[in-house]
Amino acid sequence: MSILTVGTMAFDSIETPYGKVDKVIGGACTYISWAASYWHKDISLVSIIGDDFPQDEVEQLKARGVNMEGLVRVPNKKSFYWSGKYHKDMNGRDTLVTDLNVLADFNPILPQSYRKCKYVMLGNLTPDIQLSVLNQMEERPKLVVLDTMNFWMDIALERLMEVIAKVDVLTINDEEARQLSGEHSLVKAAAKIHSFGPKFLIIKKGEHGALLFHEGKIFFAPGLPISDVIDPTGAGDSFAGGMIGYLARTNDTSFNNMKTAIIYGSVMASFCVEDFSLSRLRHLDEKMIHARIRQFESLGLFDVVELNLA
Repeated sequence: MSILTVGTMAFDSIETPYGKVDKVIGGACTYISWAASYWHKDISLVSIIGDDFPQDEVEQLKARGVNMEGLVRVPNKKSFYWSGKYHKDMNGRDTLVTDLNVLADFNPILPQSYRKCKYVMLGNLTPDIQLSVLNQMEERPKLVVLDTMNFWMDIALERLMEVIAKVDVLTINDEEARQLSGEHSLVKAAAKIHSFGPKFLIIKKGEHGALLFHEGKIFFAPGLPISDVIDPTGAGDSFAGGMIGYLARTNDTSFNNMKTAIIYGSVMASFCVEDFSLSRLRHLDEKMIHARIRQFESLGLFDVVELNLA
């Protein structure tokens, strides 16, 4: 089943307690596509870059089964650029520079071959772009996943709510869930957000894992303890890519399979944070990934012995 992924391909400059890198490859679409490609080889990418973006990076994604027909390269323009510095606890960060560059004029036109994709991953972009993509689909996809953030809740809430009403899965963090719903309790927040349209809600809690809500049912996926978290950039997008890659591969959107998909997403995110940029995602193999899946599995396996009350 084909995956359509829409988002940024960009340059990042990042500083963490473990070091600093300048103008490395980043962007939501890049991370999503790399992570998804380990599970699925039919991926259609929609993004925009300047003439400064390395063609070798494009070719590497092509080699992993990513269709680049929807990638626009703008001559004499620069690619999207973001710079940030992470706090010592790695849970917070300060944005130092955001240069939209070509992204300021991004108006994606889907190639005809993209318009019947069964799985759609809407990366974190303006709600107008996300709506435009959905409106160009010729058939209702089997599953639409939306990633968004509090920035769009602050400046474009009305348009964002239009997108949310059209998707099946919404992925946000706990602060964003509270802001969107107006509820402090995440259980109440989930119930409120379900009423906006999404059948599934995934609340990401960073190093502490993720919660999945669906029709009154809740699943918790723990965060895998990592000895050295080098760079959290792209972890959420790697999570989304691993998840939708698994779902498209299995073509099963049931609650039980969604639980497994979240583990697959968490595995890809756990690799992502172990080095800067795409360094870890580029060099994985089946043995490494399966070993980490078993690690996640062991976190939730235990036997409970029932004792009689004293």
